Amino acid sequence: MRDHADRAPRLLPWTTPEGNPCFLLPSDGTGYVSRLADRWEAEQLGSAAVLIEDAERILAARSWTPGELHLLTVELKNSLVTTHRVAESRGARLPGPAYEPDDDPDDDPEDAPDDERHRP
Repeated sequence: MRDHADRAPRLLPWTTPEGNPCFLLPSDGTGYVSRLADRWEAEQLGSAAVLIEDAERILAARSWTPGELHLLTVELKNSLVTTHRVAESRGARLPGPAYEPDDDPDDDPEDAPDDERHRP
């Protein structure tokens, strides 16, 4: 059995009724709650893709009402909150780089050729 003590808890794609985050203790990712969270995240990302298509259609028509724009804005905001939560959760489970970005010797501007040193 693998030791999961060095991993951070997983941020789940739902909150408590009070709006607080829910976490799952580290595991191998095959348990019921992990699989449920994976499915929920997939559904949330799929819903975001559909909402993007709806937004493109509504905005392309250029005949929207203020109410339609308001509803679209609310739905886009909610979708953005959800997809941001999924990204945070998945990003937290990625292994970190083997080095700190500031310590990368390849990023030293003094080592760059003269024509690349002052590029914006």
